[in-house]
This record gives sequence, structure tokens and C-alpha cells, in this order.
Amino acid sequence: MRLAGKTAIVTGGASGFGKGIVEAFAAEGARVLVADLNGDGAAEVAASVTGLSAQVDVSSNADWARLTAQAMDMMGGIDILVNNAGITHLPKAMEDVTEEEFDRVLSVNAKSVFLSARHIVPIMKADRRGAILNIASTAGVSPRPRLNWYNASKGWMITATKAMAVELAPDGVRVNCLNPVAGETPLLTSFMGEDTPEIRGRFLASIPIGRFSTPQDMGAAATFLCSDEASMITGVGLEVDGGRCI
Repeated sequence: MRLAGKTAIVTGGASGFGKGIVEAFAAEGARVLVADLNGDGAAEVAASVTGLSAQVDVSSNADWARLTAQAMDMMGGIDILVNNAGITHLPKAMEDVTEEEFDRVLSVNAKSVFLSARHIVPIMKADRRGAILNIASTAGVSPRPRLNWYNASKGWMITATKAMAVELAPDGVRVNCLNPVAGETPLLTSFMGEDTPEIRGRFLASIPIGRFSTPQDMGAAATFLCSDEASMITGVGLEVDGGRCI
């Protein structure tokens, strides 16, 4: 029960890595608000753990204001924030990505971190405590060809994590990020372009451990970094990647 008594918001919590983090947090004693653009999916996941859910577009300032107010009303405080929601564009040459695709990727993967900070950091600073975890990617450490602007958005998130960490440390707020390799999530097919045994084989060949990241892998790592056991850890980008970035 490493998170007993803690309250948490997990964005993109209705599926994939986010769902794994929600389930791990709940198992460790946290009260979790599951936030997702898929409101029905968020409610379904929440029903099996804490019962708290919200439909939210993480690229919307108004939605963040509403989510923050809802979290304070439901839970009385916010100890942990996990910025997990993310999207990608399909693999293609960088010059072929449309402006609309670029704007959407940066809005969901980067602007969402900015917006969440505007609304939730003041609460954590006032409480003199808090843990923020951004879900970045190995793509931000060792970029894959033809995912150029997705790579860049995750690199932005890694740098934002470090900048947030050094600024917020004096206020008792820790900020870290996880860098998973691709996993069995709704985004996997988008990363690969198409899901065939040959393409999966090439993807897996780049991972020394020989498998994808799982929601359970992410839940375990997230639990540690957001618990008091990691009280001396901030500004870290932890690779949960089976050795891909070595």
C-alpha cells in the first residue's frame, strides 16, 4: 500500500498504459480519478477501481479547469498527476505530415503538460507536496525514422520534465517521466503503420529483452516514482524499454 491515502489523476486512463497505471495505483491504495477523451471507457475502468472518472480533452484549457475543480470536489486534493494521454501521426516522411496532424500531436502531447501545470501546480505548491509523472517515450531519446514530429513532441516532454523538476523542487513537488518502448496499446498500429508479423518482428528486433512494454510494466514504474520511496528522485527520465536505448 505504497500510495495509501494519496489522490491521483491519470489522463488517458481508459486503456493501454494509462489503464495499467490506474490499476497499479488503486492496488497500492490511491484514490484515482480516471480522465480520458473516451468518457465511457474512463467510467468503465473507474468502476473496477475507485469509481471516479471524467471525460476530458487534455488539449483544452477549459477541460483542465473543469477536471481540476472536479478532482478537488471529489477527492479534496491532488497528490499525484500522471500526464499519460498521447497520440501520434502515422509513419511518413516528415514533409508529408499535414499541419493539422502536427498541431494535434503537439496539442495532446505537449500543450497538455503546459495546461495541466497551469491548473494543478498551484495546488501542489500551496500544499508543499506533489508528484507529477509525464509519460514520454523512447522516441524522445532515440528517435525512429518517419515518426519525426511525434519524436519531437516526446523529446519536448522529456525536457519539460527536467525544467519543471528544477523549478518546483523548492516547493516540494517532484517531476519525473517514463520512457516506454511501444506496447500493446491502441497506438501500436499507428506507430507501425500496419500490424503484420514482419513489421512486429522488425520492431521487436530493436528491443534486447525481446518484447513490448506492458501496462503492468508501466504501472510498477509509475507507482515507484510517485511514491514516497522515490522522495529523492526528480527530473529523471526512466526508460522502461527492455534495453532499446542502450
